[in-house]
Amino acid sequence: MDTLWLFPQNKFMVLFLSFNLFIVSIVGDTMTPTKSIVDGQILISSDGTFELGFFSPGDSNNRYLGIHYRGTPDKTVAWVANRISPLNGSMGVLNLTGDGNLVLLNSTGYIIWSTGTTNAINPVAQLLDSGNLVLIERTTKKLLWQSFDHPGNTLLPGMKLGWDLRTNLNRYLTSWKSSSDPSPGDYYYKLHTDAVPELVLWRGFVPIYRTGPWNGGGLV
Repeated sequence: MDTLWLFPQNKFMVLFLSFNLFIVSIVGDTMTPTKSIVDGQILISSDGTFELGFFSPGDSNNRYLGIHYRGTPDKTVAWVANRISPLNGSMGVLNLTGDGNLVLLNSTGYIIWSTGTTNAINPVAQLLDSGNLVLIERTTKKLLWQSFDHPGNTLLPGMKLGWDLRTNLNRYLTSWKSSSDPSPGDYYYKLHTDAVPELVLWRGFVPIYRTGPWNGGGLV
């Protein structure tokens, strides 16, 4: 079943005890080129709300790298890196290269996902309290890449939908194919800009819901 999630700005306060086949190792909220993340290791935001790590959704045996809400019974997924390129086992590794490219490798060393960033000096990746995974230059604080610019099926507080004319990015939501398959499903929620801008929910190429046009001050 396709799902889209829009979360309110509150934090889950549910105690959850997880029994895993392996011991989870916490490596802080920051990743440098000298540090890798393998299955069983996680980054945790400084306030403990979010974690970045490998998971298998639903009854799938595939592994994905994603950002989750911590402390929720089902570890609610907020973002998935390799939606269309799952790992067929627990041998994935996340590396940060010296020139600032965040790459996900499979067991053969093949890159199945990356941020595609280069030419950075002293790069660092950090999972923020907002649930945003950012890649920055440590010295200049220059933002190289952020997961908020590449949403999946979840809109978190602080995220934006629509075109970024400066970077030519079109940010929109896409449903999962099913609860066990995070690859893009049939539903899209995006800004329609052919006339007066408005948010439209699409099923394939068919619009099924409109918010109404935006006149600069509100909906009309």
